[in-house]
Amino acid sequence: MALALADKYNSLPITGCFTDPLREDSSILNDPCIDLAINSSCFTVPPGIEPAEFVKPFTSDKSDMRIKFAHGTTTLAFKFKHGVIVAVDSRATAGSYIASQTVKKVIEINPYLLGTMAGGAADCSYWERQLAFECRMYELRNKERISVAAASKLLGNMVYYYKGYGLSMGTMICGWDKKGPGIYYVDTDGNRFTHHIFSVGSGSTYAYGVLDSSYNWDLTVDEARELGRRAIYHATHRDAYSGGVVNLYHVQEDGWVKVSQTDVLKLHYQYKEEKETEDL
Repeated sequence: MALALADKYNSLPITGCFTDPLREDSSILNDPCIDLAINSSCFTVPPGIEPAEFVKPFTSDKSDMRIKFAHGTTTLAFKFKHGVIVAVDSRATAGSYIASQTVKKVIEINPYLLGTMAGGAADCSYWERQLAFECRMYELRNKERISVAAASKLLGNMVYYYKGYGLSMGTMICGWDKKGPGIYYVDTDGNRFTHHIFSVGSGSTYAYGVLDSSYNWDLTVDEARELGRRAIYHATHRDAYSGGVVNLYHVQEDGWVKVSQTDVLKLHYQYKEEKETEDL
């Protein structure tokens, strides 16, 4: 039954969930299994609705109904000789309102891959969990782990299909594969870049300032972890849309580990005390 259903609907394009001609003309819509087939691969919407057109009045600069999507976060990742450091804050905002101080902005895709969240929390959370599903399916089919590059390409392809639909996501896919540590930046415009250091979010300029002043490839593990923690702290200190706690991860050859979760208020007084001691 499963194989027959897969063969029958495998060639059905994902646009079939949205376009009117398919809804009106395709005989497969009368099949009792159609809900299972469609819901497993895309979103169903009412007949006559084309999502890209529907959101235009709300996202166009010329519209009086424009929805101003206020973004705010600080995430960073960098490679060094002992792996990848990933550090994020935990504040979620809705405009000027602080909605939460305990958001988990690192998505644990598998034991060797991590994804960060910046932009719309729902978009990042959904698509990175969908990526986790696809990575697991790849592993089952090919009997080996997916590479960091391939995982980022999968995510880029998935969200690019919905370009112009109002999604908001800027994420970093970080991990370790046969080629060693890797970091890729992916966003909802279909951009995909790799580099040794990235910071994403409203507080990223502050984080870059700290990273640029202290980063080098030969950092020790303790130095690298402290650099990631300090960079996020300074971003939260200057950026009102970032705050909460600093969640710090370290990706190594044998997988990632969560190193610490530190309240930024505690870090503030710790660094203040250190600075006063140095001034004496």
